[in-house]
Amino acid sequence: MTGVSGNENGRRAVLPVADGRPGSDGEHAVQQQLGAEERAGRFYEEQMLDHLNDRMREFVARQAMFFLATSDRHGECDSTFRAGPPGFLRVLDERTLVYPEYRGNGVHASLGNIAENPHAGLLLMDFDRARIGLHINGRARVVMGPQLRLQYPELPEDPAPGRRTEVWVRIDVEEAYIHCAKHIPHLIPAPNRAPREWGTDDYKRKGGDFFGAAREMQARLAAQRDGRPVEAPAAGPAAPPPPDAWREEALRALAEAERRGAEPAPSGTGGWFG
Repeated sequence: MTGVSGNENGRRAVLPVADGRPGSDGEHAVQQQLGAEERAGRFYEEQMLDHLNDRMREFVARQAMFFLATSDRHGECDSTFRAGPPGFLRVLDERTLVYPEYRGNGVHASLGNIAENPHAGLLLMDFDRARIGLHINGRARVVMGPQLRLQYPELPEDPAPGRRTEVWVRIDVEEAYIHCAKHIPHLIPAPNRAPREWGTDDYKRKGGDFFGAAREMQARLAAQRDGRPVEAPAAGPAAPPPPDAWREEALRALAEAERRGAEPAPSGTGGWFG
């Protein structure tokens, strides 16, 4: 897809595409079917950029997480979550972002998709202060740390305590636009806990078998070894996990959020991202 840019008079204008609009043929067809062409046109004209303006860059620089969507060359999709210290998603310039790939489960689904298909979508959500979101779409590529630091020597070698990374992902921005606030819940950070162990291989600290997938697979393998039929999981909701510290902290944070109530959005007539 293609965004919009400013002309010499400072006004944003839609960049030329096949029929003069940004977006995909599919979204245009649905807009026509549902009578949303006028609203969509206003959004394209007023909210979409092909770069990160000053306010977007400030927003990105203070986020501690984002959601990442990629797909392989066949279009099979994967969505995932990335987190780190505020600013771990770094703005190099108005059209370039990079983030470090921390140690994970070793599958490398996102990196594998990017190797086949560079299209990537990022969604940044501020649930606490502004309660607003920012979509960034672009082309991604994997870059080794030493290679990237030759061009950008200010990049840290250890972007999180104890988390030296050698692999980064670079995003060349093609679209940037707002995710409206009306359906974003108000969440507040939980009380401080023990420092995170970025990249740990400790089974329990990584979440263990929270969803029971390993236990289910073990039961299936045991049934196959014994020549028994593999039974489908029992219907109905699974038994809740036993209470633990993180659940208690989440409940306390929820109670505090309800006590504080919703905070008004920042005032101003220029929109969230100008």
